[in-house]
Amino acid sequence: MGFRNEPVLERWAGAAPAEGTAPAAGGMGDQVFDRLLRERVVFLGQSVDDEVANRIASQLLLLAADSADDIQLYINSPGGSVSAGMAIYDTMQYIENDVMTTGIGFCASMGQFLLTAGTPGKRFALPHTKILMHQPSAGLAGTASDIRIYAEQLTRTKREAAELIAHHSGQDVETIVRDSERDRWFTAEEAVAYGLVDAVMSAPAAFPGATARQGAGFGSTAR
Repeated sequence: MGFRNEPVLERWAGAAPAEGTAPAAGGMGDQVFDRLLRERVVFLGQSVDDEVANRIASQLLLLAADSADDIQLYINSPGGSVSAGMAIYDTMQYIENDVMTTGIGFCASMGQFLLTAGTPGKRFALPHTKILMHQPSAGLAGTASDIRIYAEQLTRTKREAAELIAHHSGQDVETIVRDSERDRWFTAEEAVAYGLVDAVMSAPAAFPGATARQGAGFGSTAR
């Protein structure tokens, strides 16, 4: 990928602010996210815009440069910009690492799309996650010519999104188009049946390769 083989993660996440400079905004929150990054965990917990997409994509690239191990992407997002979300999606597909996605809380629209785009067999939802699938939308304004151009672009975007969801879920494209015409809600179990995720998880020990809590009596809880 063009990255030098050196411990970039340790240097980035563990870097202290220069002497005489103020700590980064966020304080303890920044420390939490740094610790998660050290554990190869990326957290998407807000609407997706360009700034958020740049942060998530850069973290994925950083972790990919650090190791070939899996990357965990936790998602609790109401959706957001299609173009910004596609930047995250393309990065997930670009890197060679498996990206384990886990839905928590609420995964809607682009949040659902990214959840479903995880590595096959490694897409999960916690038991009470609510998942919402619907078609992309946009407010149109301007001249008649502009509106026609925007409408054509939106139609292409809708089709592209449906084709990608179909690819990752195993549903046929027309089923996705039909089901996303209006808001389609899923429980975690329903999302498994539909193919949006692979399993419902209620303990980290159930994740592939996770062993930290097994010694404390936690067993696999995949359903």
